[in-house]
Order: sequence, then C-alpha cells, then structure tokens
Amino acid sequence: MQATVPVSSSLHTTSTAADPTALSTQTNNMALVPAPPSETPLFAEVDMCSDSSATTVRATVIQASTVFYDTPATLDKAERFLAEAAGYGSQLVVFPEAFIGGYPRGSSFGATIGSRTAKGREDFRKYHASAIDVPGPEVDRLAAMAGKYKVYLVMGVIEREGYTLYCTVLFFDSQGHYMGKHRKVMPTAVERIVWGFGDGSTIPVFGTPIGKIGAAICWENRMPLLRTAMYGKGIEIYCAPTADSRDTWQATMTHIALEGGCFVLSANQFCRRKDYPPPPEYVFLGMEEDLTPDSVVCAGGSVIISPLGTVLAGPNYDGEALISADLDLGEIARAKFDFDVVGHYSRPEVLSLTVRDHPTNAVMFTSASEKSEASRK
Repeated sequence: MQATVPVSSSLHTTSTAADPTALSTQTNNMALVPAPPSETPLFAEVDMCSDSSATTVRATVIQASTVFYDTPATLDKAERFLAEAAGYGSQLVVFPEAFIGGYPRGSSFGATIGSRTAKGREDFRKYHASAIDVPGPEVDRLAAMAGKYKVYLVMGVIEREGYTLYCTVLFFDSQGHYMGKHRKVMPTAVERIVWGFGDGSTIPVFGTPIGKIGAAICWENRMPLLRTAMYGKGIEIYCAPTADSRDTWQATMTHIALEGGCFVLSANQFCRRKDYPPPPEYVFLGMEEDLTPDSVVCAGGSVIISPLGTVLAGPNYDGEALISADLDLGEIARAKFDFDVVGHYSRPEVLSLTVRDHPTNAVMFTSASEKSEASRK
C-alpha cells in the first residue's frame, strides 16, 4: 500500500484526529488526512498491520529542496518540516542528500581536464561558505531541533573540514544529542571534483530504542561491500538519502530491502530551476537554455520499503512532500526467516569481508600519540 501527498510551501497541516498518534491504531488501512483548503498542505500517512509483540515505529522521509547558498534559511525550512512530521507522531525523520549546503546539480565548477575557470573557483568559494563544520553551531541547532520535537533525525549535509568538503549524513537522537556521522565513501562522477572521500571510520550503525539505524548516500548504495558492512553491523532501518530520481532507483531500494531484510527509507529533494540562483550566478551546464523557472530539475521519488520488498509509501514525483509509514519491526524477523545475508545465508567459509574501520589521515603527529600513551602508564 502506498500514499504520497504534496505539501504546500506554508507547511501548515490540519489533522482531523484529536490525537496525532490515533492513526496508528488502524490496521490494514491507509489513512490520508482529508484535504484542507487549497493553500494548506496534505500529509501522507500509511498504517501497517502490526502484531502486539513487535515495536511499531512511525517514520517520515522529507522530500524538499534546499534554499541554495542560504544555510540559515535552509535550517529554518528543515525545522518547519520537522515540526510538521512530529505533529503527526513521527519518531524518525530522514532528510535528503546534501539538504543542508545543497546538491550542486548541473554545475561544473568551471573544471575541465587541465584547467579551471575564475568563475568556477568563485562558485566553489560560495559553496564552501554554505557548508557546515561538524561539530559546529549548525550541528548544535539540529541537535536542539531533534530534542525539541522528540524525534530521531537523519540529515544530509555538506560538511566542511578545513577547505575540503564531504557529502555527509548526521544522526541525532530524540533527546537532542548528536550521535555521529557517515561520510560518502565514493562521490559519483563529477561530484569528485568538489567532495572528498569518506573512510571506514564513518560507517556507523546506531543501536536505538526504535531500531538499529544507519545510512548510505546515493550511488554508494550500489556498492555491495559497503552494504555488507552495514548488514554485518545489524542495520534494521536503512536510510538512503539520494539525488537520483530516476525509475531505476526504485529497483535499487527494493533490492536492498530484500537483501538486507531491513526497512529502507529513501529521501530525495524535489527541485525546480527557481530553487537555485538564477543565471549567470548559477548555470545548469548544457541545459540552461532549455529551462524555465518552473522546470523540474530533480523529481524526487522518495520512498519507504519494507523488509519483504513491499512499498509502504511513495514514490512521490509530484512535489515537496512528507512521506510517512508505520514500520512494524516484526517484519524484519519474518523476512530473515528464509534469507539472512550475514547469517544462515552467508557461507563465511567461502566468502568473507574485511572492513578497515580506522580513520585515514594525511598527517599524524607522533608526539600526541606518545603523550597519550604516557598518560595511560
């Protein structure tokens, strides 16, 4: 069963239920909030059939665009969506890839093999200025938001460490604590011009009261060994922030749900040309002349899928939206009854994986290590 309903820019939703969690008491039924006046958005809700012995978690993926080059405004927008989701009882909220800082779709940063342009360097300077430090004040604000609305928050950001940028996912608990991060281990194609590479030290899976949560970003979800490392850590709620809105992405998400015996929550931005700065400040290389302000440049496709491969909500290709489903964690055991990829189906005597999970730093100072060792003696 599935449902996705667009959300208007006002981000104000009216529920007919006196108790926002009342929808979770329905079984075998898809409940949609009745349509309010046209200027008021709608919110998609899906309720799964659950058994009394398993935990049910209400999860929401946010499909929305960054306010490009304006990180404070993007944080404000994130809070509006977060408040909206929390108002319907969501316990886990997942935002798209690069939501804070922006996904630089269509930009070449003036780079060709052997040369760079002055404008491309300036584009990078502005992009670098929109990124966030981890830790930093923006991380503190996101943590406070998670605590305020009592939700587990998974947020796609552009992380700035010195003058290198990383495509990163940050994790926060419902008490307002920053838990950790995942850096994209392999940026795709031209992304490698502007983003550094993550290493094995940031492939976390966090044990929480609502399940074991982790994330992989966009096309690194196609990396079998990375997925296997996450399965080995026992991931149950697999978050997949992305920038891929093509139909083929849905096949990848369904495969991961079936392969990992886990819930898959994929969040993508929905963007029109007008969500980016106008030309000549920002140019979609090779296609700018074909675009109008209302042209869709990223069509979304956010989706939630069960461990048995059932689409619970989405995919949505219609606009900005909050897409929600109740996750019956009992489905994980039902799915792994006949296929547990790192358990009874693994054949470790034939196939195995070694993960180097230590940081890889360009510069290491032995004096710091020696002082640390001395303090332990």
